[in-house]
Amino acid sequence: MSASLSASELKKLDAEHYLHPFSNYQEIKQKGSLVIKKADGVWLWDANGNQILDGMAGLWCVNVGYGRRELADVAHAQMLELPYYNSFFKTSHTPAITLSKALSEITPPQFNHVFFTGSGSESNDTIVRMVRQFWALQGKPEKRTIISRWNAYHGSTMAGASLGGMKPMHQQGGLPIPEIEHISQPFWYRYEGNLDEGEFGKSVAAELEAKINELDVDKVAAFIAEPIQGAGGVIVPPETYWPEISRICKEYGICLIADEVICGFGRTGHWFGSDLYDLEPDFMPIAKGLSSGYLPIGGVMVSDRIAQVFVDSGSEFEHGYTYSGHPAACAVAIENIRILREEKIVENVHDVTGPYLQSRWQELADHPLVGEARGKGFFGALELVTDKASKKALEKPGALGTICRDHSIASGLMMRSVGDSMIISPPLVATKSEIDELINRASQALNLTAKDVL
Repeated sequence: MSASLSASELKKLDAEHYLHPFSNYQEIKQKGSLVIKKADGVWLWDANGNQILDGMAGLWCVNVGYGRRELADVAHAQMLELPYYNSFFKTSHTPAITLSKALSEITPPQFNHVFFTGSGSESNDTIVRMVRQFWALQGKPEKRTIISRWNAYHGSTMAGASLGGMKPMHQQGGLPIPEIEHISQPFWYRYEGNLDEGEFGKSVAAELEAKINELDVDKVAAFIAEPIQGAGGVIVPPETYWPEISRICKEYGICLIADEVICGFGRTGHWFGSDLYDLEPDFMPIAKGLSSGYLPIGGVMVSDRIAQVFVDSGSEFEHGYTYSGHPAACAVAIENIRILREEKIVENVHDVTGPYLQSRWQELADHPLVGEARGKGFFGALELVTDKASKKALEKPGALGTICRDHSIASGLMMRSVGDSMIISPPLVATKSEIDELINRASQALNLTAKDVL
């Protein structure tokens, strides 16, 4: 059916039937959506035949690039052999077992157990129940509060959106749920005090200790954060931040949850953001790059000390999903990890293409609209301003980013706006020449935006 429909017909049907995530439905009805038809490598083609460089790797996830026949082939083979079976009630299957072992080999050494989910949101939903049950099994059911950060994103389920600190999400649906608290994010560029960057990192980390004491440590279960904030605007913390956070968690004996849904599987130039910052988390939610987005799958890596409490309890963990450890999704994830390992994609990002992207990205800091260019590995963000001295943008927050985003897509680059931050997260297989093209198109979008607002 779809092959015979024109771009305008597809847009019309889309507006009539498809309720998109995080979208203004009136805008879709009036202007239509961008219909993507095919993809290969780092490139997308829309329904009108326009070629677009995917600077976002889908939604932070297509790490090995589009068009990997190996992933399609293993999905096909697995669907013919065992398309589905559940993991409830002491059943299992080869793909879930094999993937569990593979994950234990590439994650930090304390992780030898995984609870499979269908997405990052489900992983963080699982975290809430798992961390509270961990303390309950030790006779401390009152340790239930989880501390997160303002402007954090941990998914859009009720629990995931509550863990996140995005107030527009909290305004819909009566969020956050009880016993979720928030402290400041380590966003140095937007800090307006007198501390230098190192002092600021320690100061904002100290808010965790203050919040624990305010709530009473006997009621605090865990602290959750992304090593580098993704959807919050690619916020790279000061070097002093994570050592202090780690110290506080250890000193007070609360669980550390490193949300690796975006940072994991090579995005930072390391297998995980926890490797980059030398963290020792108790839990690691994972998803996205686990299968490079080819099939939906997520999970929670559970440290040995946590898992042992569940094993020793002799009781059931009353939680799970129909698609936990889905055979086809697991098969694709296994092959995806093989590709990342054998093609040394993570090492190449660390040694070659990541430093090259960051060097080229910093060149954009000289543009009149860019207050800051920041990034790490295959992350990047541009903080847009109309006045560098005051760090101000347009009167309406996010308006400048929206203008630049539209110019970016029209210039053939999928670059996302988060407020007035322009962010990128390209496939990890992008070459130097493709990085050059990304920079050229980003520069063009900035120039067109400048004509509109300066």
